Amino acid sequence: MNTSASDQQPLPLEGIRVIEFSHMVMGPTCGLILADLGAEVIKIEPPQGDKTRSLSGIGMGFFRTYNRNKKSVVLDIKQEDDKATLLKLIEQSDVLIENFRPGLMNSLGLGYEALSKQFPGLIYVSHKGFLPGPYENRLALDEVVQMMGGLAYMTGPEGRPLRAGASVNDVMGGMFGAIGVLSALMQRGLTGKGQEIQSALFENCAFLSAPHMQHAAMTDEIPPPMPSRSSPWTVYDVFNVANDEQLFIGAVSDKQWKILCEVLERHDLLEDPALQTNKQRLAVRHTLLEQLGETLRHHPLGELTKKLEAAGLPYAPITRPDELLHDEHLKASGGLMSMQTDTGEMTDVVLLPLMMNGRRPQVRHPLARLGEHTNEILGSLNYQPLN
Repeated sequence: MNTSASDQQPLPLEGIRVIEFSHMVMGPTCGLILADLGAEVIKIEPPQGDKTRSLSGIGMGFFRTYNRNKKSVVLDIKQEDDKATLLKLIEQSDVLIENFRPGLMNSLGLGYEALSKQFPGLIYVSHKGFLPGPYENRLALDEVVQMMGGLAYMTGPEGRPLRAGASVNDVMGGMFGAIGVLSALMQRGLTGKGQEIQSALFENCAFLSAPHMQHAAMTDEIPPPMPSRSSPWTVYDVFNVANDEQLFIGAVSDKQWKILCEVLERHDLLEDPALQTNKQRLAVRHTLLEQLGETLRHHPLGELTKKLEAAGLPYAPITRPDELLHDEHLKASGGLMSMQTDTGEMTDVVLLPLMMNGRRPQVRHPLARLGEHTNEILGSLNYQPLN
């Protein structure tokens, strides 16, 4: 992989070593963020490998997405020799990430309480379904907490709860775990002591639902699901345009309403005295949207988006994930970067959505093959690899 001189600049977390015991999405997301920011993230995999390496269906892209810039070490921690080797490795590390079912790490003698006695500077990050409380021993999935955390209720039509189309709680749970790590590293610099960090799916989902909770507290009403909501703006919807394509258009002020009417050449609506304010338009919203819809059906998507762009109005075509692989903004802004996979092929991956010193954190290494770095990492520990 070619690197420019700017690629050689030190990254924020260079010199930090992270041990990652995780699978699926939440723990790997935490490790991904730390790895992209420069930490040496060592993914501990069982001899058969992380199961997400071979997932099919909707989970097929998990491993490629959340495990770049990491090293893969194979250890069977149920074997005493491998467990002893692992403890030597933890001794040389700053952070440990795990997202196994409640109680598993404790049963292996690898919980925070046991490890913190041996390694008081260790920062230990647990990703679970629930923080300590009545639910803490339940198993959870992103879909489970979306159902019980208000998100599925708010997303689907009334009476039809619907999970979001991405693992939003898993990803955000990993993000909060990473935020905890960064904070704990700062605090350790002052105190010399590590600490346990806990991030959980349910509490994450409650955080996402928090504005709707406050709505209920302020009005003593049950917040309506998003498809049934009362919009505060007249034009804030998805419309069918020419050739059965779809476009979201928002006009959230009186000024934007006037601009939209001009773009669509609906001077009759623009000049109607009964439609001059948002309050007036909301009173006839249903009829007004039908009128706009009839006009928009005759506008080709490409021509219309150019006009809306020039007019400075909010709009969005309805885009599929596969189309994002060719999105001109993602490509031009450096949001996609080529990565060699563990099978040797190349793919474009989405980088972290932030810039530091004017650039995105980069893909620095090919996606690790199973056990690729076992000898490199454990060679100094007198480790004998499993046959």
